[in-house]
Amino acid sequence: MGASKYIRQSFAETQGSQIYKARLRVWRQGHSMERVEKPLNPARARELGYKAKPGYFVVRVKTKRGKRVRNRPAIGRKPGKNRKRENPGKPWQWFAEQKAMLKHKNAAVVGSYFVGADGERQYFEVILKTKQ
Repeated sequence: MGASKYIRQSFAETQGSQIYKARLRVWRQGHSMERVEKPLNPARARELGYKAKPGYFVVRVKTKRGKRVRNRPAIGRKPGKNRKRENPGKPWQWFAEQKAMLKHKNAAVVGSYFVGADGERQYFEVILKTKQ
């Protein structure tokens, strides 16, 4: 087996461990977007196009979980439009990429992947490359 296969296996085994839970506690208290020195799952990051070169960097983005809440007025609306929660039609990973693009306007998104979730948030690592 190659090194990336071992890394992939070790990452899959840590989902229920104490290290994973401690990591989530730290992320929960942090900001909604934080720049990371190295990707948490290097095998997955390399599959998506990450290179350990100047110009490539990784950002961890915190997003919501579940359906999006939209308050709509009940008066004068069709019965089908009175929903309080509705599905945005796009995955939260897409919203994480958009959030990273808005913050780092000088960079383009290379890819993103899921790194964890707690009760109300999901965490994604977005790989960005500076435009030249």
